Amino acid sequence: QVQLLESGGGSVETGGTRELSCATSGLTFELYAISWFRQGPGKDREFVAGVAREGGAVEYADFAKGRFGIARDQIRNTVSLMMTSLQPEDTAIYYCAADFRSDKSIPRAPDYDFWGQGTQVTVTS
Repeated sequence: QVQLLESGGGSVETGGTRELSCATSGLTFELYAISWFRQGPGKDREFVAGVAREGGAVEYADFAKGRFGIARDQIRNTVSLMMTSLQPEDTAIYYCAADFRSDKSIPRAPDYDFWGQGTQVTVTS
């Protein structure tokens, strides 16, 4: 049974930092692209950042470039998302997702194979 479990959410002040973690189990980790998505109040789910299967390639949404960093741990089968300079518009539920890939591509559409339950991040002004 595949499981993705996010942790690290909570409340943070504007300008603050938060690190999210996604622990995976039940899948052959190195064969999956792992990405973070988010869904704010009244908004569609959107791509935040992703890392290719076996690591190496990463991609970021424009709003995440320069502020967020994604990292993949091939030993622990985890993916982290370090978020800095957080703003109220970053308030959302953040989801970890895994998608089987035969190459190093990182899909941005939210139609991944497996999803976590999400973790709430609230940025207060």
